[in-house]
Amino acid sequence: MSDWEERIAAFGATQELLALLADPADPQAGAEAERLFWMALASGWFTAFADPDFPDFVPAVNTHIHCVGTNPDFIYASASIDGAGSYVLSGTRGAGLFLLLDIAAGGLGVMDTLGRSLGLLDFDRLNLDGQGRFSLLLSAERPADWTGDWRQLDPAARSLTLRQASYDWGAGNEARIAIERTDKAHSPRRRSAADIAERLAALAAYPKRLAGMALGFMAGQRAKNLWNRLEHDDWAGQGGVQGQHYYQGLFKLEPGKALVLETELPDTVRYWNVQLSDMLWNSVDWMNRQSSLNGGQARIDSDGRFRAVIALEDPGVPNWLDPGGNSEGAIMLRWTEASSGPEPVLRLVDLADLRSELPPDTPSVSPDEREGQLRARRRSVQWRRRW
Repeated sequence: MSDWEERIAAFGATQELLALLADPADPQAGAEAERLFWMALASGWFTAFADPDFPDFVPAVNTHIHCVGTNPDFIYASASIDGAGSYVLSGTRGAGLFLLLDIAAGGLGVMDTLGRSLGLLDFDRLNLDGQGRFSLLLSAERPADWTGDWRQLDPAARSLTLRQASYDWGAGNEARIAIERTDKAHSPRRRSAADIAERLAALAAYPKRLAGMALGFMAGQRAKNLWNRLEHDDWAGQGGVQGQHYYQGLFKLEPGKALVLETELPDTVRYWNVQLSDMLWNSVDWMNRQSSLNGGQARIDSDGRFRAVIALEDPGVPNWLDPGGNSEGAIMLRWTEASSGPEPVLRLVDLADLRSELPPDTPSVSPDEREGQLRARRRSVQWRRRW
C-alpha cells in the first residue's frame, strides 16, 4: 500500500466512530457525523504544519469549524512552541471583556498530545500602555536588559491557547497579537519529504481523534442520563478556563413542550453565558440563530433571576434559545471568576402554559422584532475578527 493509500485509509477509519452515535443506523445522524469528520480534517490543517521555531496564532475553531462545543463569545487561537525557547508576544489587548493565554504541556494540534495546563495569563495584568499595547517575553530566565513584561516558561510547554471574550460582538477592536521566537536566528527552511509525509499521516488520522473526542463526550453524557438536567464540571486540566464553573447536560424536547432554564446570578461575575449544541457536540449556528446568550445579551427578570426558553419554534420571549431544529442536544452554562456558582435548573413545560411559567412582566417579542434582532446578530458576528 502506498503512503497515499495509507493516509486515505486512516481517514476512512474514522467511520468506526459511528458506533458512538445513539442510533448508528439513523441516516440523518450518519450524515451529520460524516460532516463532523470532514470538519475535523479542515480544522487539523491549521496546525498540521505548525513550527515552534516560526509560531503563528491560528484559529482553532470558529463559526464554520464549530465542533467540540465552541463558545460563541470567544475568539480562539493556538500556537505551537518549544518550552526550551524564548518567545516575544507583542500587540494590543483590544476592547473585549478579557484576553487570556493558556500555556500547556500539550494541546489539540495535529502534532500535539494532550497535556496539562502550566498556567493561565490574564493580559489585564500586564503593563499596557495608553493604547493597550504590550510586549511579553516567555523564557526560562529573564534577560538583564529586558524592560517589558516577562513570565517564566516551563520547559514542558508545547502550546499556547488564546481566548478573547466579548459580550458586545463586533463592537470595539479585537486583540492584535504577533509571536516570534527570539533565541534562534530567523532561518526559514524547506520541509523534507519525510517531514511532509509524517505530518500528512497525522492529519489523516486527526478526524478520528478530534471527532472521537466530541462523540465520546456526548456518549458519556447520554450514559449519565443527563436528559433535561445539568451536572457541574470545572473542566480542570481538560482545556477549560481556570476559575470557571461549568454546568452541562442534555436537553430533550417533546411535541407541544418547551424547556425553561432558570438560575440565580452570582453577586459578582466577570463573564457568563449559556449555549446549545447538537448531539455531535457542534455548537448550534450562533450567527444565524439565537442559540446562545451571554451576560450582555440576556434579559434579567425583575426578580434578579435569569430565565431562558429552549423551544423549536420562537416562543416570542427575549431569552429564546433556538436549538436549530434539534429536538435533542447539549446545553452548557458557565460562570467565570464568579463569587459563587449558582446551579441552573431545567423544567419541561407545556407551550400553551409557557407564559404562566414566566414572570408576568416578561416582554413579548414580535416576529418583526425577532427578524431585526437576528439580522443585527448576524452582522455583529461577521464584524468580529474570526480568523
